[in-house]
Parts: sequence; C-alpha cells; structure tokens
Amino acid sequence: MTLAFDGTVVVPAADPDDGERTATALAPYLTPTSSVVLVNVIEKAGGAPDKASVEQREEYAEEIFERTRGPFETTDATVETGVLYGTDVVERIFTEAKDRNADAVVFTAREGNRLAELLTGDVARRMVKEASVPVVALPQTDA
Repeated sequence: MTLAFDGTVVVPAADPDDGERTATALAPYLTPTSSVVLVNVIEKAGGAPDKASVEQREEYAEEIFERTRGPFETTDATVETGVLYGTDVVERIFTEAKDRNADAVVFTAREGNRLAELLTGDVARRMVKEASVPVVALPQTDA
C-alpha cells in the first residue's frame, strides 16, 4: 500500500519539536496537490488567568511554524499556517479541519508516560477517540 496525501491536511503542532517531528514524518507522503495547514492552538483558560500573554503565545506559535516549515521545503506542497484560539484544543482542531474541508488531521504522537498523559488529558488519544474527520497518526521517524 502506498500512502499519499493529495488534498488538504491539518497538522497541529504544540511546540517546535512536535511540529518538526510531524513535518519530517509527513513530508514523504505529500504530492504537488497537497495542501498542509499548520496550526497551533492557543488555549484560553476560560475565565482563569492565563500563564502567558496572548502576544507571547503568538510569538511562540511563529517559532513553531518556522521550525515546522523546514521539512516541507523539499516538497511541492502548499503550506500555510494558522494560530487558533479556543478553550478545548481538540475541539478547535476539528473545527478548523471541517472549516477547511480537510481530508485528514495528521500528527505524530509525542512520547510520554502514563502520568504525563493523565495530567495533560492526552490530546492524542482524544483526537483519535473524538475524531470528526479522519485522523492519521504517523510513526515517528529518526530525524
């Protein structure tokens, strides 16, 4: 079986390492008709004070996008970025995917232990369990 993404895919990135890891794993599967939408969700606390200002988080998102674009430079895919805002990261990613008529949400799961998953709510698990569009979890590659 040959895997290729020739439509629109939404690629969530939580940090520069996460984004670069996913981009490296995804790049070999892109075609000239692929459209990649890199997104970072700035999670709003829903009434509680935020740990960092919106401006700081937007700057961090740009840092994420800068590193994540690198692996895509060897492809002919169209790449765009988007900073998203919401109180639920998973819900916001799927809303964006639907709004853009994405064929899939694509990511690589971060390595983590059970305690980290319990404390963070395990976004990767929720993305698979609550999927409203196809979700592809790519294997990690040796970058």
